[in-house]
Amino acid sequence: MSVATESHSGGPARTRLGCLLLMLTLAMAGCSDAPSDAPPVEIISARPLELSVEALGELRSAKATPLSVPGSNFAQRQLTWMLDEGSRVKTGDVIARFSAARGEVDLAEARVNLLRNVLARSSKEADLGTVEARIEADLSQVDTDLTIAERYASAELTMIARNELLDAIQDREFLGSKQGFLGWKRDQTGQRGAAELAVLDSQRQTHELSAKTREEDLAALELIAPHDGVLMLTADWSGERPRVGATLWAGNEFGNIPDLSAMEVQFALTQLDAAGVKLGAQIELAPLGRPEQTFTSKVEWVAAAAQPISRGNPIKYVRMKANVASADVQRLQLVPGQTLAARVYAVRVAEGLSVANVAVVSEGAQTMVELWRDGVRQRHPIRLGERGLARSQVLEGLSPGDAVVLTPETGEKS
Repeated sequence: MSVATESHSGGPARTRLGCLLLMLTLAMAGCSDAPSDAPPVEIISARPLELSVEALGELRSAKATPLSVPGSNFAQRQLTWMLDEGSRVKTGDVIARFSAARGEVDLAEARVNLLRNVLARSSKEADLGTVEARIEADLSQVDTDLTIAERYASAELTMIARNELLDAIQDREFLGSKQGFLGWKRDQTGQRGAAELAVLDSQRQTHELSAKTREEDLAALELIAPHDGVLMLTADWSGERPRVGATLWAGNEFGNIPDLSAMEVQFALTQLDAAGVKLGAQIELAPLGRPEQTFTSKVEWVAAAAQPISRGNPIKYVRMKANVASADVQRLQLVPGQTLAARVYAVRVAEGLSVANVAVVSEGAQTMVELWRDGVRQRHPIRLGERGLARSQVLEGLSPGDAVVLTPETGEKS
C-alpha cells in the first residue's frame, strides 16, 4: 500500500520537473540563436589617445672635440697606456701614451741616408774637380802646342824644310779641332756635374725632411686633453675600440671629449615603427633601469632614408636624434655613452578616437569600416590620421558610441 502511495505521489513531481527542464532548454536555445549572427564589435569612445613605440638610444654630445693619434704621415704607434673610457679629464691631462719602435728605426735609417748623401756629394765634387783639372791641363797643353804649330806654319820655305812646314800646318788644324773639343767637353762636364749635384741636393732635402718628421713623431708620443670633459673612445671600421697593445696609425681618430652643454640622444626605429614619427614628435626618456627618472624632449632630426645598422642584421632602421637639456644632464648625472630608454609618440592627445587596424578595410582609394546597426553590417568611410602597430587615429567618420565590426567580411584589410 505504501509503495502504491509513493508511486502515485511521485508522478506529478516528475511531470513538473520535466516541464521545467523543457522550458529551460527552449529558453537557452532561444537565447543562443538570437546573437549567434552578431560579429565581435568595438564600441568607439573618446579617450586619451597615445600611439607610441619604444626604443633604446645612446647619449652623445652634439659638439665633441676629436682626439687623434699623435704624429704625422700615418706613422705606426703602439698603445702602451690609456685612461678608461668615461674617465673625467682636465686640460693638460695625459690621455694615452704610445711607443714607436718603428719610428726609431725609420729615424736611424733617415740619418744614415742623409750621411750617405753627404759622402756621395763630396765624392762627386771631387770627381768633377779631377775631371775639370785634367781638361784644363789638356787645354793648356793644346794651347802651347798650337802656338808652336802656328809659328812653324807661318815660317818661310827658305827657313825650314818643306815637309816640316806641311806637318806644322796639319798640326795646327788638328790642335785647333782638339781645342774646340776640349772646350765643349769642359762645358758638358760642368753642366752634367751641376745636374748630378742638384739631384744629390734634392735627395738631401728629402732625407732631411724625413729625419725631421721622424724626430717630431718620436717627440709626439703622448695624447693630451685639450679641455675638461669625459673621454669617449671611437670604434674603427671593424667595431674595435683602442686598447693597450694595439697598433694604431698617426692621424687616425682615437676618441673625443664631448661638450656636456650640448647633449643629444641617438636611436633608431624600424621602418614600420618609424612610419608615423615626424619631426617634433614628443619623446619620453629615462636612464635604462631607472624608469622613475623620466624627462621629455622632442625629435629634432630624422634620417632621410632607412639603412641597416649592422652587418649581421639586414633590417633597415631610420635613425633619429633628440636634444637633451643640460639641466636634465646635471640633475640626473647623465654621462656620454649612457643608454636611455625612449618612448616616442606618433600621437599624444588628451582626447581622441581610434580604431583597431583589423577593422579597417581599403576599397580603392577609400578607407572604410563596418558598423553594426540594428543587426546589420553597414560599410562606412572614415579618414585616418597617424597609424600605430595595432590602432590608428580616426579624424573623421566615426562618433562615440559607434559599434565597429572587428571582422569585416569583404575588402582588403588595412
